[in-house]
Order: sequence, then structure tokens, then C-alpha cells
Amino acid sequence: MKNKTLVLLMAALTAVLMLSACGNKSLSGALQEPTTNGNSANTSDDNASTENAANGDILIVIDQTPKPLAEGGSFDFTVKKAPEGYMLKEIHWTSEKNNIVNTLEEAIKHGQEGGNGFYISGNGQFMGFIYPDEMKDETGKVTFVFANDQGKEVTWEKEITLK
Repeated sequence: MKNKTLVLLMAALTAVLMLSACGNKSLSGALQEPTTNGNSANTSDDNASTENAANGDILIVIDQTPKPLAEGGSFDFTVKKAPEGYMLKEIHWTSEKNNIVNTLEEAIKHGQEGGNGFYISGNGQFMGFIYPDEMKDETGKVTFVFANDQGKEVTWEKEITLK
């Protein structure tokens, strides 16, 4: 009986370790030195736009497809590729009228509790920015800041108009 319990415990521990290794790879990776500030202009006529760092280390998709919200607006984003060895640190919205900065921890908290600002919910499956009606038609810059263990930062930014 004791042997059977030990085998079941080891099997459960192995399953937990295997599942935890299947995390959101887009927010972390192995160490590599990327270049900073990936700004390339790639504008398309549809609601989703893709930006790519000059060296290909960062790939983020911003989707402004309208959603049925009670009030306010939002856009979704997906971190398709992050620089290896770097993790998302902060996300900024900067315009003439507003300067909103959310850390990764704050975005996760917004994903759990709701509210305006950047959010990351669940296991990173849903990510976006929720804003009040007053910010609609506001043009500004969304900036993603990635940092490594040594504190080196890499940014990606895109100018958009909130819909």
C-alpha cells in the first residue's frame, strides 16, 4: 500500500512538472543579446497590425477589431516572439493627454480583477488594453519593455489611434 501511494505521488509530481514546463514561451526564453528598440513601420488596412524588430527578436500583433463592450474601447495584442532571455516588464500607452504604465504584475492583476489599463488574463492567453470612451480617437504610442536578468531592456513601440 505504501509503495502504491509513493508511485502515485511520483506520477502526479512528474505530471505537474511536465505541465509547468509548458508555460507561455512568448513571455520568456533563453539568454541572448538582442539589439534595442525595434521600430519598423508596417501598416496595413485591416484591424490587425504586425511589428517586427530589425533583428527579428520581437514580433507583436495589435488587433483593434471592435468588441461589444458596455462602455469604452479596447485592443488586443499578442506577443508572438520575444527576445530570448528577456521577459515582458512593462507596457506603456503614451499620448498628449495620457501616460499609462502598467508593470507585468499590474497587467496580470487587471486580468484577474478587471478595470482600465493593460491586462493579461489566464495563462497569458488573453492580453489587451481597456480604455474609457474619452480616449477613443486618441493617437499615441504603445510601448512594450522587455528586460533580462542583468537589467538590460529592449523596447518595441507602435503609434496607433484608439478606435
